[in-house]
Amino acid sequence: MSDGRRGALDFPVLRSQRPSGAEVFQTTLRNRIGCAGVGLHSGQQVRFTVYPAEAGSGIVFRRVDLRETDGLSAQDICVQARYDNISSTQLGSTLSNAAGVSVATVEHLMSAFSGCGIDNALVDLDGPELPVLDGSAAPFVMLLECAGIVRLSERRQYIRILETVRVEEDGKQASLSVYDGCALDFEIDFPGTVIGRQSYSFEAAPGSFKSEIASSRTFGFLHEVEHLKSLGLARGGTLQNAIVLDGDQILNDGGLRFPDEFVRHKILDAIGDLYLAGAPIMGRFEGVRAGHGLNNKLLQALFNKPQAWEYCEGPMGAPRQAPVVALPKVRRAARG
Repeated sequence: MSDGRRGALDFPVLRSQRPSGAEVFQTTLRNRIGCAGVGLHSGQQVRFTVYPAEAGSGIVFRRVDLRETDGLSAQDICVQARYDNISSTQLGSTLSNAAGVSVATVEHLMSAFSGCGIDNALVDLDGPELPVLDGSAAPFVMLLECAGIVRLSERRQYIRILETVRVEEDGKQASLSVYDGCALDFEIDFPGTVIGRQSYSFEAAPGSFKSEIASSRTFGFLHEVEHLKSLGLARGGTLQNAIVLDGDQILNDGGLRFPDEFVRHKILDAIGDLYLAGAPIMGRFEGVRAGHGLNNKLLQALFNKPQAWEYCEGPMGAPRQAPVVALPKVRRAARG
């Protein structure tokens, strides 16, 4: 099913298995796992649980707090994590479906799914926004690793870039180009601040997301935070879940986790935004002062240019391995 709804309602029975061959076959979690935290913008306490899902499901969010309210069906509260379901890119990526159900600030968890190589999962949450946790993807990575990863019987599809696609807006740029692998280059420039101009090149490889990118935190300036709170936004923002800057000062105790943590976090966001393509991208992403909005426009431009991409099975040169035998599925009662 292309909309992933069957995966949102049916759960596979999975046997314990090492995630070998993850580059070739689809994956999901071994066990369900979750936690609670505060939404960065809503300020609401939200609990979320990530469940295993069958091959071909993709990533699906389910708003269990809306079940049987306002005439919504079980399908209506499910939102597929896809670029064409993005309804807002203001201060984060928000997904919405045709029933008007939305899930905000999905980019850090999506980045963790991508970095951990997880293709299929169902995410239940009881609020309008995922919790920000510490402002990075590291807590999500820890949770996913604790749950464990298993290999499924169906082969993974990749999106291979065949020719360069580029979007530009107000001096900002984002592009995807041909590359045998997955790489991201990013440049930011905040003149007159402690950030200044920073650039970083990231090559996806086993363990590289966790060591180089996952722990980099979201950031903002004190005057911007105060203004956002006056507008009813950033209600959950604190020094515990974001880097806060005041002129040339970093207000957080302990300072930065990396000297270039700011540009690394922009790569973290881009990885999450690009994973909304519905499959891993084989190509090189380049961003110059880009954000969620431009990242989404880049995916729109890509899929509006059919000759610029193709689906392929596995990275080039990946060894073919015997698939895991598909196991019977059972329907479990949904937990809210």
